[in-house]
Amino acid sequence: MPDESTPSLLKDWFDEVRYRSLAREVSSLSPQFDADRFLKMTLHGLDQRTLMQRMHQCAVAMDAALPGSYREKIGVLRALAPKVGHGFVGIFLADFVATFGGDDVGFSLEALSFFTCFGSAEFAVRGFLIADQAGTLQVMKNWAADENEHVRRLASEGSRPRLPWGRRVPELLRDPTPAMAILEMLKHDESIYVRRSVANHLNDITKDHPDRVMELLERWNLEDESLRWIAKHACRTLIKRGHPRALSLFGFGKKAGAVASLKLSRSKLSLGQPLELSAQVTSTMRKPQRLVIDYVIHYVKASGGTAEKVFKWTELSLAGEAAIRLSKRQMIRDFTTRKHHAGMHKVELQINGQRVAETVFELRTA
Repeated sequence: MPDESTPSLLKDWFDEVRYRSLAREVSSLSPQFDADRFLKMTLHGLDQRTLMQRMHQCAVAMDAALPGSYREKIGVLRALAPKVGHGFVGIFLADFVATFGGDDVGFSLEALSFFTCFGSAEFAVRGFLIADQAGTLQVMKNWAADENEHVRRLASEGSRPRLPWGRRVPELLRDPTPAMAILEMLKHDESIYVRRSVANHLNDITKDHPDRVMELLERWNLEDESLRWIAKHACRTLIKRGHPRALSLFGFGKKAGAVASLKLSRSKLSLGQPLELSAQVTSTMRKPQRLVIDYVIHYVKASGGTAEKVFKWTELSLAGEAAIRLSKRQMIRDFTTRKHHAGMHKVELQINGQRVAETVFELRTA
């Protein structure tokens, strides 16, 4: 099987080589598997499909090409799972359950707990949560006590109200309380993989219910370094927004007692060149203070408007009436998730959530 290396286009994780390899593996497990039908359904129109469409089409074609009942097909896919050899490609196994297992819920949820070890079932479990939140959360609480870290993580990641790329769960967006019991179960988990999910789940909740998260974290013993890390990661969005309770929880002042300047090494950039920032921050207070320093780029959109993104710069303790110089370098290039557009881009320096200095650069994309 192909390895985990990243192709030039992420959707090429599902390419012709991958589909043919899967067809060979399944044929060895199920002699009646219709490999020709599977390949016809996956390869026809392949170039026009996105990554997620290719993943879903793999599940659809597998259903069409495998003989037998839903449970019999799951049996073949369970045998296939260890042979897939790629964490993202393995997600199609859970997608198969989400697509075809809605009428056999208990069996399907057990299958998801198995498949998540070979490709996360965090997307697949969403439909079951939406259909029966109470029943599915009860199963997920059992997952939170599982011996396998992938299953424990699924309990937290799968119940996130704003899971990236995943369906939102309207009831958990409205009231996150039912899933927060899972986070309490997992906050001391031995696996950083699981604790990171707890932090990301809490960060999701801060976007709709910031005070609920603060009430929870203010009860935690943040002298415990593990809990402090979760809490800090969970508050990253609130800190960037200058939320007073979040700043106070980690010793940052509600207002920055400082003046600052922000400069660029060059005012005109082309794609592929670095944005080089320098800043000087001078304390206006006699006592030491804790500062969280970020910078904000206002990206030009295709429409001509702008959309800002806050980037973390540093955190520091600044002595009374002291000054410090900072520098930062960021490459300006296109990503799958961000395409740059020509025009004037504003950059702001932010200290403890307050915008204190700004400058601009012109980006040329031709």
